[in-house]
Amino acid sequence: MTEHESPPGTQNSVPWFWPLELASSFASHQLEQFNRGLRTLTEANRLEHGLAPQFATANRILLDLHTMQLRDFSTAGAPEDEIPTLIDAPYAGHTAVIADYVDGQSLVQSLLNNGISRLYLTDWKSATYQMKDYDIDNYLSELNVAVDDLGEQVNLIGLCQGGWMSAMYAARYPHKVRRLVLAGAPIDTSAGDGAIRNISHTLPMADYQNLVNMGGGLFPGRFMLAAWKSSKPEQHYFGKYVDLYEHLDDPVYMKKQEAFEAWYENPINLPGRWYLQAVEELFKENRLARGTFVGLGKTLSLADIKCPVTLLAGADDDITTPEQVLDADKYLGTPASDIVKVTAPGGHIGLFMGANALDKYWPPIARWLREE
Repeated sequence: MTEHESPPGTQNSVPWFWPLELASSFASHQLEQFNRGLRTLTEANRLEHGLAPQFATANRILLDLHTMQLRDFSTAGAPEDEIPTLIDAPYAGHTAVIADYVDGQSLVQSLLNNGISRLYLTDWKSATYQMKDYDIDNYLSELNVAVDDLGEQVNLIGLCQGGWMSAMYAARYPHKVRRLVLAGAPIDTSAGDGAIRNISHTLPMADYQNLVNMGGGLFPGRFMLAAWKSSKPEQHYFGKYVDLYEHLDDPVYMKKQEAFEAWYENPINLPGRWYLQAVEELFKENRLARGTFVGLGKTLSLADIKCPVTLLAGADDDITTPEQVLDADKYLGTPASDIVKVTAPGGHIGLFMGANALDKYWPPIARWLREE
């Protein structure tokens, strides 16, 4: 055997001169890494395909309508004379669990913990093929049913898409809204320089119609989920798996990750007609801000909204830029002294699910809602 030849049976293995203890340790480490990789893949598959979104806080279904379930989160013994507060959750591809994300990190709990006793939430349903021709009026009318069931007036909190719907509702029925919160809500859709604004102004309506045609008359939630993931591929197709690998044995991290993935990986479908109307009339033509949108048979003007309003924007929101939210004060009929404008650090989802926003920015809003 020459000096360059390996002893028999040692080809493609650890060097024959390594101590047996070191070779054994190396093999054990490799096996551990391999097993951890398998666990990561198994857990990733479970997070993406094996969970369903769950509300963190106990509630009951007060109404079951065509488009939504009205959920009641009110505390036991809530004063009957308290003005009810209604959260209008986003209807933009994900469920209303965004407002009640996880125990200890929930907008619902933040409001309850800061004096809001009568609290309700619109839980919008995933559209079926029978709902493909529903338009915005269908949703406004059932929102009106919910408000009427709660009483003569409500405090209305609109999150993201629920914000422009809440603004429409307050303009259509100003006497029914006592106070209005618009959080991360695209009211002036032509303002700022956000990605959604630029895409909606660039792509022709034929492209959006093709998506609806592909969905058989619906805009499938999986289309929107794929678009969000593709906009930040390094985060969704690589980064989150690295994080999962590193935190497999961290129960706190895993619990929050399970809650987030259960919400994020289970998108809901939108009616094709509703989706195309929103794209064309709100994002391309900005009809709500311009006072030309027709809702429930009436041309709506934001100037008809005269109640106190809070505008909450995310400083780093690249979905609804701060200008789209805060520029609403140019169109509202509310006196400037009754408009509160707040910019919180962070992005879009963080406004509703982030610990910082829930701890620092929503408690003052809850107290503001309770003011005479």
